[in-house]
Amino acid sequence: MEPSVFPQKASEKNHIRFSINKKILILSAAIVLPFLIFVAVLLVSMTRYNRRFDKIVSNMTVANNYNLNFKEEMDESLYKLVVGYVDYEEISENGSLKDPYALIGELRGEFTTLRDITTEAESRLWLESLLRNIDTLEKRVDDIMENIRIGGRYDENIEELDNNIYILTELIQDNIQYYIYYQTKSMEAVTTDLNRQIHNFVIACGLLGMVLLVLTVLVTYLITADILRPIKVLYDATQRVSQGDLSARADVASRDEIEILARGFNDMAGNLELLVQRTKEDEQKLRKLDLRLLQEQINPHFLYNTLDTIVWLIEDNKADEAVNMVVTLSNFFRLVLSRGRELISLREEEQHIRSYLEIQEMRYHDILEYDIRIDPALYDYQILKLTLQPLVENALYHGIKYKRAKGYIHVSGEKDGDVLRLSVRDDGVGMDECELEQLRREIRRPCRETEKGFGLANVNERIHMYFGPEYGMEIQSQKGGGTVVSLTIPAVKEETEPAGIGKR
Repeated sequence: MEPSVFPQKASEKNHIRFSINKKILILSAAIVLPFLIFVAVLLVSMTRYNRRFDKIVSNMTVANNYNLNFKEEMDESLYKLVVGYVDYEEISENGSLKDPYALIGELRGEFTTLRDITTEAESRLWLESLLRNIDTLEKRVDDIMENIRIGGRYDENIEELDNNIYILTELIQDNIQYYIYYQTKSMEAVTTDLNRQIHNFVIACGLLGMVLLVLTVLVTYLITADILRPIKVLYDATQRVSQGDLSARADVASRDEIEILARGFNDMAGNLELLVQRTKEDEQKLRKLDLRLLQEQINPHFLYNTLDTIVWLIEDNKADEAVNMVVTLSNFFRLVLSRGRELISLREEEQHIRSYLEIQEMRYHDILEYDIRIDPALYDYQILKLTLQPLVENALYHGIKYKRAKGYIHVSGEKDGDVLRLSVRDDGVGMDECELEQLRREIRRPCRETEKGFGLANVNERIHMYFGPEYGMEIQSQKGGGTVVSLTIPAVKEETEPAGIGKR
């Protein structure tokens, strides 16, 4: 196997006369830089025009709000004040009326701001006229409010409304409409200017594109003529390797990146066997992840049946029992998730199966009894998540339920040297020799291919995957005498994957 040439020595780097990278950068700059300049100019222009549009639209929105509402609200509020429908002190509490002074103050504030930011002469002229009319309107409102305060001047106030107030609010509305009109004309001017800029930009891009096309063809020809020959040599070598000739090498002395690439290819051919081995290891890891996904799908009917039981308890007014079952179910699935960990402590696995059996005992209290005896000294040892639960589930559904009488499940665990021995025993219906041998064959097959005993096969295959073929599952059974499922796993306390992971 030839040694790798990466990174290159300084003397080898000096052999590069004019790198392909520089050639491509020059070509790219010749093509892209002019376009970037034009695009930058276009973006600046578009941003400027966009701001002008936003400013005009915002101003027109403010003006339109008052154009629609001001005159009607002012006229109605003053009229009802004059006829005594409402007192001035109560007008703010009336949801349908507005304080005339508040309306005038709000209008003056908004249109003073518009006047300060407006640059178009015509629009500014109408804003100044509007502000003068607002001042006059405020004086006329003062007269009406003074007459109301003195009292007895109803006819004078009505005349003031007809001859001054209504006319002034009409004038103010006209001022607003003229302002909107001239703002619309300003928007049309901005649009025309923008269209002209875009038209010029398109023409310039077309001319630039033709120049760049000629330049690109010329530069591309010069670059490809210098690159294609060593690439052809490298291509021939790759063809030989693809046909199984791992001794093929690319002899390139172009003193550029192609030469370095050829040397890298030569190293790659020598390292191909290692790459194949790593690919196999990756496939094995993918298989392990696939098994991990499959284990999460074991017996989803448990959840459905448990939820049905909770509903039944609630309907039967057994709230305390329903709450206990919900809490136990929550603990069960919290341990199933285990914050994404694959290896958990034996303490957590015991809590998991205990939650499972407590739920099942509520459902099958007339046929199920259980006992868990795991030495607390073993609690800190590691175990694959969902290792014992499928065994307990199998004992319940395939042993106790078919017994049609009270049954017993016993879970135990002990340490024997460097291994842990765990077992799940039931006194259910058991199996005869033919059934037992068939199940033993099934659990030795990949769990995807099993026709029965999927949960047991999944557990057994995961143990082999993580710990090696020397560990796994054993099943003993007798027809009418129950079943014992035993597991052997290494006794490991650290929360790291054992060295045997991935062994076959």
